[in-house]
Amino acid sequence: MVLDSLRMDGKVAIVTGSGRGLGKAMAKALAAGGAQVVCAARTPEQINETVAEITADGGTAISVPTDVTSSEAVDALVAAAVARFGRLDVMIANAGGGGGPQNLEFWEYPDEAFESVVATNLKSAFFSDRAAARQFVAQGDGGVIVNVASGTAMRGNQQFAYPTAKGGVISLTKSAATMLAKHGIRVNAIVPGYINQRPPRDEQEAEVRRNRGVRVPIRRLGDWWELGPLALYLASDASRYVTGELFIIDGGGLAGGLAPVTFAPAHEIGAAS
Repeated sequence: MVLDSLRMDGKVAIVTGSGRGLGKAMAKALAAGGAQVVCAARTPEQINETVAEITADGGTAISVPTDVTSSEAVDALVAAAVARFGRLDVMIANAGGGGGPQNLEFWEYPDEAFESVVATNLKSAFFSDRAAARQFVAQGDGGVIVNVASGTAMRGNQQFAYPTAKGGVISLTKSAATMLAKHGIRVNAIVPGYINQRPPRDEQEAEVRRNRGVRVPIRRLGDWWELGPLALYLASDASRYVTGELFIIDGGGLAGGLAPVTFAPAHEIGAAS
């Protein structure tokens, strides 16, 4: 019974940003669980590759190139999923990224950079959640939304636009969960920490990752595929009594006080002032 509750047979799921990394892992996990998956991202080549891997493993998937910063494009994405599979059951709003310019003073940060980061990470989640909720309510039998935030949303850093936008995703998740519960729609968020989203390019990069992993309580960075089982749990009936929650997957980084903020004291302790 427990394992059966994780099955997604007959379910239709959209995963945005599923051309690589975390989104690809979640798309493949849902497909392995039996879901029919709609892979969405700006880059057709990447989502086509994800679809090819899913179908090679015996799953069902299609690709729909989508600019998730456009509400019209996201509405069209949901329409495409319904046109192909007849319904929608799960929306995983994973697309994001783009931390914006670095090494700027707070007051130097340009409008267009802030707006771009917020559009990519927060507005895209809102557009995805809203389009999915509209379809779920029309179907009348509930649905599941999973947003993807970031551990940076729970601390500060010098790329402040990104954690600001991801903090908005956390608030969006809680508000949507309370507003949509009466319609049988569950809304939760995954909060990743340091995750390896691809193999290292060379030994130098591998060493950097090992050194960074030492700062995590379980002494390593996460691997991209490890988000798949968590996404499957949240998308499936195994979590049917869970909504409005944050699921942190960071090897204990936040619990252990990991804070990669790149700040340093202005003076050494004991140095003359």
